[in-house]
Amino acid sequence: MPTQTHTESPRSAPVTLRVVPRDQHPISRKDISPNALRVLYRLREGGHQAFLVGGAVRDLMVGGHPKDFDVATSATPEEVKHLFRNCRLIGRRFRLAHVVFGREIIEVATFRANSDDGSGDRQVHDDGRLLRDNVYGTIEDDAVRRDFTANALYYTIDDFSVHDYVGGFEDVQNKVLRLIGDPETRYHEDPVRMLRVVRFAAKLGFSIDEATAAPVPALAPLLADAAPARLFEECLKLFLSGYAEESFLGLERFGLLAVLFPESASALKSNRSGALRRVVIEGLRGTDARVRADEPVSPAFLFALLLWPAYCRALIALQAQGVHAVEAQRRAADRVTVHQLSTIALPRRFSLPMQEIWLLQSRLSSAQSGPRPRKRVMRTLAHPRFRAAFDFLALRQVASDEHAEDIAFWRDAQSDPDNAIAVHPEVEGEGGEEHAAPRRRRRRRRPAASTQ
Repeated sequence: MPTQTHTESPRSAPVTLRVVPRDQHPISRKDISPNALRVLYRLREGGHQAFLVGGAVRDLMVGGHPKDFDVATSATPEEVKHLFRNCRLIGRRFRLAHVVFGREIIEVATFRANSDDGSGDRQVHDDGRLLRDNVYGTIEDDAVRRDFTANALYYTIDDFSVHDYVGGFEDVQNKVLRLIGDPETRYHEDPVRMLRVVRFAAKLGFSIDEATAAPVPALAPLLADAAPARLFEECLKLFLSGYAEESFLGLERFGLLAVLFPESASALKSNRSGALRRVVIEGLRGTDARVRADEPVSPAFLFALLLWPAYCRALIALQAQGVHAVEAQRRAADRVTVHQLSTIALPRRFSLPMQEIWLLQSRLSSAQSGPRPRKRVMRTLAHPRFRAAFDFLALRQVASDEHAEDIAFWRDAQSDPDNAIAVHPEVEGEGGEEHAAPRRRRRRRRPAASTQ
């Protein structure tokens, strides 16, 4: 039977240690990164406590295959660095040690405490957000300051048991996601936890504990205070891990989408036909399929999809004001991008290709761009963003069949442009470059003879 002991946490609440022996849990060393095991053994040999912790333990418990392995230890970052020559210390908000093995990094964190007696390094904002948290403590302290019970399981190489201080073992077995401590307090400490609730529930297929879920809609606006760069990283985790559709639905359900993507959320709400939402959902399904097939997914395409409703709405508004179509497209793309940057720090290496995907949509449409002479077709095919723009056009067909002829033409043109133009004569028509009257060449005048 698992052994249990009771201690007091820094929050003056009882913490129950449950030790789950090897024969009562599914975690095996053969499923753990050899480099993570090296770190655990080296720390133990150095006289320190060391445990595999967090998402890796949780995922191994449910039969997953974690890519990242984190270690929690009693050793300070400086002591970890002393033990590993391949170690670098990072972070100001949370001081961490990264032990580098080629392309794999094992993250090592010192046990942290919740209360600060003045000897640590902690800074709390007036609104309750933790700005810096480098106060070290015991493993019991560390367990209660983690976010979810499912992430507070510790695997030890001493006897290959799992140590559980907050009921995480049972919650993982029951597939329940539960915050440790008072949810409102924990969300105020770090509003990004609300995104993590949605992400883990989508990834793991867990239900969300009622007390954990209840405060989220009311506290969602707190996300506006989170660092835009951090929100960008969280969005990549939400939408590029193979659970994009479920993550999107969770964000909608808890009112978080309106904070992360305010203009898109507003456009989706006002689009009565639901066409824009169908495009987004279908695109996210495609993203999930590509991730599962281990195919590359571009953040530029992802954000082009998520901000497409906002772009469409801005474009319609500008055209209603009488702005010329081409100028309206450019201004709409710039406006949506600039507004979004105040919430999510989308790097230019992604925002510029995102805009190109949008702007190419009109060039791919015969209704908007007019005739398609061969020169124009070849220039479009040579555009570095053509393939992404074509995939985006094909995706838009889920909302309307009006793009079918354009999709058929550009699909054929990729393999044989001349045949595509012949098979689709309607795309060329009169007035194109190929049908224009030949321009007369201007005779170049000979330079006048020098008078010098």
